[in-house]
Amino acid sequence: MHRACGRISRPTHQTWQHGGVTAATHSSAFPAAADSADAVLLGLDPEQREVATTLRGPVCVLAGAGTGKTRAITHRIAYGVRSGQLMPASVLAVTFTNRAAGEMRGRLRTLGAGGVQARTFHSAALRQLQYFWPKAVGGEVPRLVERKIQLVAEAGARCRIRLDRGELRDVTGEIEWAKVTQTVPADYPAAALKAGRETPRDPAETAQIYGTYEQLKRDRGMIDFEDVLLLTVGILQDRYDIAEQIRAQYQHFVVDEYQDVSPLQQRLLELWLGDRDSLCVVGDASQTIYSFTGATPDHLLSFRTRYPQATVVKLIRDYRSTPQVVHLANGLLNQAKGRAAEHRLELVSQREPGPAPVYAEYPDEPAEAEGVAGRIRDLIAAGVPAGEIAVLYRINAQSEVYEQALADAGVPYQLRGAERFFERAEVQKGILALRGAARSAGSGNDPLLDDVVELGSQVRAVLSSTGWSTEPPAGSGAVRDQWESLAALVRLAEDFARARPGATLADLTIELEERKAAQHAPTVQGVTLASLHAAKGLEWDAVFLVGLTDGMMPITYAKTDEQVEEERRLLYVGVTRARLHLTLSWGLSRAPGGRASRRPSRFLNGLRPGSAAPGAREGAAAERGVRKRGRRGPVLCRVCGKTLTEAGELKLMRCEDCPSDMDEGLYERLREWRATQSQEQGLPAYCVFTDKTLMAIAEAAPSEAGELSMISGVGGRKLDRYGADVLAICAGGDPGGSGADDA
Repeated sequence: MHRACGRISRPTHQTWQHGGVTAATHSSAFPAAADSADAVLLGLDPEQREVATTLRGPVCVLAGAGTGKTRAITHRIAYGVRSGQLMPASVLAVTFTNRAAGEMRGRLRTLGAGGVQARTFHSAALRQLQYFWPKAVGGEVPRLVERKIQLVAEAGARCRIRLDRGELRDVTGEIEWAKVTQTVPADYPAAALKAGRETPRDPAETAQIYGTYEQLKRDRGMIDFEDVLLLTVGILQDRYDIAEQIRAQYQHFVVDEYQDVSPLQQRLLELWLGDRDSLCVVGDASQTIYSFTGATPDHLLSFRTRYPQATVVKLIRDYRSTPQVVHLANGLLNQAKGRAAEHRLELVSQREPGPAPVYAEYPDEPAEAEGVAGRIRDLIAAGVPAGEIAVLYRINAQSEVYEQALADAGVPYQLRGAERFFERAEVQKGILALRGAARSAGSGNDPLLDDVVELGSQVRAVLSSTGWSTEPPAGSGAVRDQWESLAALVRLAEDFARARPGATLADLTIELEERKAAQHAPTVQGVTLASLHAAKGLEWDAVFLVGLTDGMMPITYAKTDEQVEEERRLLYVGVTRARLHLTLSWGLSRAPGGRASRRPSRFLNGLRPGSAAPGAREGAAAERGVRKRGRRGPVLCRVCGKTLTEAGELKLMRCEDCPSDMDEGLYERLREWRATQSQEQGLPAYCVFTDKTLMAIAEAAPSEAGELSMISGVGGRKLDRYGADVLAICAGGDPGGSGADDA
């Protein structure tokens, strides 16, 4: 069944009523055996059938979440083989994970196409490299680097650049990104700047480590996984005879998850193809969430430009999720912007109606975790298996509070894509330091604890010796995750101190050990705890998307429009993991009793009940701003003039990246005063003033109450309580203690 060149199939926006169609997802990984070519087509909907029967020429399948893309492409291959139009050994199907490749091989075997090669890009390239190396280069194939991170560490040492564990992981990731984007060490600084990457070290230092790492591999006759692709590309470019031998064997190509290909993988695919066009690609630009690894949807979005005669088929019938879940997913994408958003797919659920998504607001993070755990316990009691439930969060450091809440509720769980909180190296190191400090606290032999009485301050002082700081590092990656883990320890200590006034470091270490023991999950399958990135490609009956506040979703370091849009796509991926039950939740403050300063994710505006659409919300906020402060128009950065939108930037009245004219000495005096206030009043420091507010005060150096009151975060109550002290400090004097007695 062929379509006219370039013609796009357009399914009707109604439920497919053919009685033979079966669910495209949530079924056995191995479909029922087919005894003929026509039998392979049974159970496919019209669009899947078109994919399966269009065997010649370029084919682009735009497949939304839950629409049965794996079914469509495996049945396409099997139909071609069973009908005699494709020879099994002439087909190469490539995807991105060993799990996906294994699932594809299993389905193909059952469908009678067991001779087809289904591999990852790296696996296929490695087989070719091993086979052709003696002919192309001579001698034995270089050994694969078993532990890349160790070699990067050695390269750093050779360059006299010390990397901690988190930086080591992030620099390794930067080297991998550079190689898949075909960037050599000398070009890395300029390429990283152009790509807007948040680099873990100075780009020049990273380039130096990268170059030394490459030299170490050459000296030892070793290659890494990126080299496998690079060397295969090099051989195919230089040796026409070898390229032709591969092209003679593989004449038909299928690429799954095409939105995730890197420039290097695309180049390898082009060399495999040569001047032919027997290529079928499958992808969804709205599920591009790995751009930090070099993945780009550009190749998918420009497919018809490269192949004007291509057949394009859209799969939009969602067999996974209920109409209620699909409606929310579509609503998220309707607000999206950018090139990927222009190609979004409007999904149509094929399932019976289910419960509406639940939006849950909690006063703080622990309450949110307890609420989620209680809801999960209710679902399990109602018959939903624990293994069919997932809690998904933005960063791994968020897992600890949910591990604790599920353990307290007696609900088994398993962590996916991350170590258990108490098994993370930085957490173990931090607890070890706290244990040592607890032993020496009474002896007066620990200079870290001199003049530090309050438990939270003691913990912060001890953890600072392990590399933790009060301000988070810029950017994302392992360094940020490490900081978040230690910050979770600090918060735990603060909460413990509030619950048990007078508790010591020794008491805290006992509590930590008890928590560690309690959080060992049973070996049976339990509720999945995973980051949104780790959840890609998976699905559950019930999904809880947690911590959905601005600053976490989108994450605070998503600065550019495209970075924010990738965060939106990440949330879309999370929503589309749910088959039936979907809960979206957030906490208004970090800790019990904290100021309710957080707001729900902007991505939910216009979707959750009672919220205004983005445009209306911004207009209302602008009106409130005019009434409250008498401002007209947007708030502009006082340095560069850019419009400010983020809460932290609005406090500072400047962009985060713009240079600061802060009086560092004044800032430190304000912090010392705040620590005293916090201790005397038994409040967390941020309840006096946040770090951002102190920075804004130190930058403005107000001389009178009117100027101080104009700083965001200094309301009337705090002006009355702390104003005299703050103004005295700004004037260079000593605070008069006006805030100490007014608790």
